[in-house]
Amino acid sequence: MRIEQAEVISQQSSGAAYWELVVRAPSIAGEVRPGQFVHVRIPRLEQAVLRRPFSVFRAEGENLSILYKTVGAGTRALAGVSAGETLSVMGPMGTGFPEPDAGSVPVLVAGGYGVAPLYLLARRTGRKGRLFVGAATAADVLCVRDFEAYGWETTVATEDGSAGTKGLVTAALDEWLAVRGAGAKAEFFACGPDGMLRAVGERAIALNRKAWLSLDKHMGCGIGACLACVQRLRDANGNSYWGRVCRDGPVFEARQVVWGQ
Repeated sequence: MRIEQAEVISQQSSGAAYWELVVRAPSIAGEVRPGQFVHVRIPRLEQAVLRRPFSVFRAEGENLSILYKTVGAGTRALAGVSAGETLSVMGPMGTGFPEPDAGSVPVLVAGGYGVAPLYLLARRTGRKGRLFVGAATAADVLCVRDFEAYGWETTVATEDGSAGTKGLVTAALDEWLAVRGAGAKAEFFACGPDGMLRAVGERAIALNRKAWLSLDKHMGCGIGACLACVQRLRDANGNSYWGRVCRDGPVFEARQVVWGQ
C-alpha cells in the first residue's frame, strides 16, 4: 500500500451523474489487482476528515481511473477537480478478485457502477465470458460497449425497461442459467447492491459453483482499524466471525458471507 500525490489527467462525464477520473499514480497503477480499491482524499471539502473508497476501473501504464456517481457532497466535490490538480491517493487496498479457475466460464454480474471493478477483471483474465448488467434506467447502464469491444457477450436489464430486458438482472441471469448455465462451468464474479450479491451467491451455491462477491460498505480508515465496515462471515469450519470488508475483502466467496446479521 502506498500514498501518492496523483496528478489528475482528465475528468470526463460518462453520462447522467457518472464520471471517469483518470490520475497518474504509477506506483499504485502498477500493483493494483481487479477488485482492489483506492482511498482518495477529497479536495475542497473541509468538513471531510476521512478519505473515500473507489474501485479501480482501469489501470494502464502509470495511470489508473475510477468510475463514480455524484451522490453526495464528497463525490460532487470530486467532480469539480480538473486536469493538472493533484489528489492524495492511497492504495491499492483490500483483497481483489482471484483469477478465474482453469476451464471455467467467467460470468460477471454488475449492478450500476458496480461494473467498474469487473471491467478491470475482464481485461486481465485474457479470456472471454458473459456479462450481465443491471440498472434502474438506461442512463445507469455503463461500459457495455467496452466489454463488447473485447468480445464479451453482454445482457442488459433495467427496472423500467428503458434498455435491454425489463426487470432485475438476476431474472436475466436465471434465463441464461436455465438454457446454458448447468453445462457452462460458470464461475461468478459480482459487484453491486447487497440484494443482488446475495441472489447471485445463492444461485452459485445451488449449482455448486463459486461466486466471488465484492461487498460495498461504508469505510472509515480503509485499513481495518476503525471497524466501521464489519461484516459477519463464515470460516471453512462453519464458524461465524466478524470480518472487516476493507482489509479482509472487499471480495469474498459466497459461502463466506453470512447475510442478514
